[in-house]
Amino acid sequence: MRETVELSSLDLRYEGHRLRDHAREARLLASIAQRGIEEPLEGVDTPDARLLLDGFKRCRSAKKLGIACVPYVSLGAEEATGILSLMRVSTDKALGILEQARFLVDLLSIHGMSLAEVAETLSRSKGWVSMRRRLLDEMSPAIREILFRGAFPVYSYMYTLRPFMRMNADRRDEIERFVRAVAGQRLSVRDIELLAQAYFRGPPALREAIEGGKLGWSLEQLKSVPEDREACTEFERGLLRELQLLRKSMQRVMAQCHDPRLASRAFYAQANLVTAGLLSTLEPFGQRMKEFYDRTGYA
Repeated sequence: MRETVELSSLDLRYEGHRLRDHAREARLLASIAQRGIEEPLEGVDTPDARLLLDGFKRCRSAKKLGIACVPYVSLGAEEATGILSLMRVSTDKALGILEQARFLVDLLSIHGMSLAEVAETLSRSKGWVSMRRRLLDEMSPAIREILFRGAFPVYSYMYTLRPFMRMNADRRDEIERFVRAVAGQRLSVRDIELLAQAYFRGPPALREAIEGGKLGWSLEQLKSVPEDREACTEFERGLLRELQLLRKSMQRVMAQCHDPRLASRAFYAQANLVTAGLLSTLEPFGQRMKEFYDRTGYA
C-alpha cells in the first residue's frame, strides 16, 4: 500500500548495492523539480528500521530539492523477502547484472539461503545464480567500488575487459590498473575499447602513457592510424575487415558461453562437435597470429 513517509526515516544501508548513473540522475532531478516524485520508493519495514531498497536516485534528488516527505511502498517486513520481491519486478524496473549479483550474495551469505532456494524462488536456474556470484568474486574491491559509483561503464567492464581476464587469469591486477587510470574521465565506450586494446595488446609506450593519465594523447595516436589507407590493396582491406570481425566474434562467443539459456541436449551435442574443430586449429592459429603480429609490428 502506498503511503507518505518522512525522508529522514529511511535507512540507506543498501545504497551501495545500486549503481550510480549521474546523467540519468540529473534528468530525474529536473523532472522531480517540475512534477514531484511520481513513482514511490520501495523498501522493507523491519522491526528495527525502514530499509530502502529501490529509489535512491529519487531519495538523493529529494534531499537536494528540500523535499521532506516522499511516497513509499513496503515490500514486506523481512529483508530477504523484500530483496526477492525487488528482484522479481517487471523488466522496465529490472536491476542491472551487478546489482543482482550484490543482492544475491547477501541472500546467500547474510540471510542463509541456499543457491537452490534462491534459484527456485526467483524462477531462475542455479547457473544463473552461480554466474552472478562468480562475477563479484572475480572482481577486486577497488573495481567494484569504481563500477558502483558510476565512474566506469559496466558494459565496458563486462564486454571489453572481462574477455582479457578469461584468456589470462593473471591479468586481474592489470585490469585494475587500467580501470583506475580510465575511471571518471567520461570516455565513450568506443574510446575505452580503443584504449583497452592498446593497453593489453599494444606497445609498452602506450601502456605507460595510459597508466600515466595521458589518455588524450593515447587516443590521438590510436585514431591517427586510418582504418583504410589508400595504399592498401583490396585484398589487404578484406583481411583487415576479417580480422576486425574475428575479434568481435571472439568477444561475443566468450561472453555467451556461460549464458544459462544454453541448456538443450541438442545444442550441447552440436556445440561439442563444432568446439572440437575449433580447438584442433587453436594452436596453429595462435602461432600464425603471433607471427603475423610480429611481422606487422615492423611496418
